[in-house]
Amino acid sequence: MLRIGLTGGIGSGKSTAGRLFEELGVPVIDADQVARELVRPGQPAWEAVRKAFGPSAIGPDGELDRAWLREKVFRDAQARERLEQLLHPAILEAIRRATDALQAPYCVIAIPLLVEKGWCGEVDRVLVIDASPEMQVARTAARDGMAPEDVKRILAVQVSREQRLAVADDVLRNEGDLNALREQVTLLHQRYLRLAG
Repeated sequence: MLRIGLTGGIGSGKSTAGRLFEELGVPVIDADQVARELVRPGQPAWEAVRKAFGPSAIGPDGELDRAWLREKVFRDAQARERLEQLLHPAILEAIRRATDALQAPYCVIAIPLLVEKGWCGEVDRVLVIDASPEMQVARTAARDGMAPEDVKRILAVQVSREQRLAVADDVLRNEGDLNALREQVTLLHQRYLRLAG
């Protein structure tokens, strides 16, 4: 089975592209969703994060306080490193298990930090969804209610647009509307089916 690694910076449209592939019947494994499952209350990864970061990492509902953690790790490189060391091996293992269980010509694995973490070897092709930094900031600020400066801080710790595009086998340009993106996804779907065949 052909494994397509979908990646892109924050606010580039990874989730939207993933949904468009799903509409075409393509299995999509989302690393963020995998991570959310791994850190449900009582899970070993949840316990590891609680131990490493203390009670402040847990919200009143018992779930991880994602806003608190995001603020912490984007201001403190050592904290980010510690969180990644706790979670990334388990995320990668869960993605491998999920991929192995699939029966399809190809699947899409959405991994925001595919390039940053050197995981390109886990996939057969790298698909980058690309948007201008200005658009990424505007989309993320609108979607998450974040201040533009905070979004820019997140962008600053991700690899550059140029670095991401340099490793891309395929690129989705996401500067237009949903229909423009859907057309590109449909063309890539046909191409991937041919490659998988």
